[in-house]
Amino acid sequence: MSARQPTRIDANGISNLPERLQDIIRRRNMVLGPGYQFSETIPVEFVSSFGAHLIDSDGNDYLDAFNNVQGVGHAHRHVADAVSRQISTVNTDTRYPQEALVAYAERLLATFPAELSKLSLPCTGSEANDLAVRVARFHTGGEGIIVTRWAFHGRTREVASFSPMLGTGSPLGPNVRLIAAPDPRFCGPEQSLENYMRHQVRSAIIDLERHGYRLAALVADSAFTSDGIFTHPVGFMQAMVEEVHAAGGLHIADEVQSGFAQLGDSMWGFSRHGVVPDIVTMGKAIGNGFPISGVVFRPEVSDEFGQKVSYFNTLGGRSLSIAAASAVLDVFEQENVRERVAVNGAALLAGLETLTRDSPYVAEIRGSGLYLGVEIVKDRETLEPDPIRCESIITDLRDRRVLISRTGPAGNVLKVRPPVAFTAADVSRFLETFAIVAKQRL
Repeated sequence: MSARQPTRIDANGISNLPERLQDIIRRRNMVLGPGYQFSETIPVEFVSSFGAHLIDSDGNDYLDAFNNVQGVGHAHRHVADAVSRQISTVNTDTRYPQEALVAYAERLLATFPAELSKLSLPCTGSEANDLAVRVARFHTGGEGIIVTRWAFHGRTREVASFSPMLGTGSPLGPNVRLIAAPDPRFCGPEQSLENYMRHQVRSAIIDLERHGYRLAALVADSAFTSDGIFTHPVGFMQAMVEEVHAAGGLHIADEVQSGFAQLGDSMWGFSRHGVVPDIVTMGKAIGNGFPISGVVFRPEVSDEFGQKVSYFNTLGGRSLSIAAASAVLDVFEQENVRERVAVNGAALLAGLETLTRDSPYVAEIRGSGLYLGVEIVKDRETLEPDPIRCESIITDLRDRRVLISRTGPAGNVLKVRPPVAFTAADVSRFLETFAIVAKQRL
């Protein structure tokens, strides 16, 4: 297993770029530390933005169908104004009473089931998952972690130990067990996906116990993004959670990718499956790209930890972070975001299905709302992945100023994950551009 590497560009690979970009890249290579990479084969410098659009230094408009960090839209005026007002008044942290902090927590928790009623505010999605697992271990007394085979949950040392997508250069912990992704095609005709996933979890628990590890938690991205995006059939997670609870473990729902209505039919991805997690983690979209993340707990899970362990995060609950996060909730209420995602997501899915219906290279289209995966294969019968064709489609779209990415263990699933700011006009532009590329590649 090895991680797919984003593009690294050195001095030998930039000669065809504009002189300004060449200069930036040369200086960047001189001063930035190890690990920094570009996400595109040919880097683009963006200088302004709005909605789902990024504008480069030459004034070209790129449609962003990839970046859900600025979920309610790049440079959203309401969020920007809220942050600007707050930074000009006061910016204290959670060590001081803040009406805005309490009001925000009340508003956010109102979007969750009543059982989930306590909120902590770290800074990043990685920190949120780190804290969630720390609390799970404290509560259960266990160390064992179960994740899907190509999961990604973050980059801190702890969270990287149960993020197999990072590859062999980032070793998994001995307390980590991997289960198959919830792909209905591979559970066999004799059993349902629900029973298949139940068996996967049960076998992992047995193996953990055999090696002396009591289960702490199942950590699951509610969209199973890195595994290739698996959102259906709705309900299969119930059996997985039952097995976890029977073993004394907790269910941690990682909503960093799937939360904030990205899947369209609910605010949170786990809700689609009719389960109530023990812990929920959030990042990315919670502050529209501002440094704040969230962890929501059942109080019976978190209260003892809070009584015995001090937790503090300098940035997560500061006045400025809360202003950004509160403004995001305002936008959801004012712009009927969930309804917009459901409508535009359905149009996007229908359009992609029509454009790829007769292609021998598309195995299936998966996902929900504005979170779709198009699986590219060499043959529909064998399902042999075709990452080269997948990458060529991404490149052709980028050349036409539409940005998407890829996912899945083989890097052969087109990841279409625009911000929830995506409009009907954006859907039309995306499908028109995709149709041109599909004629050549699919």
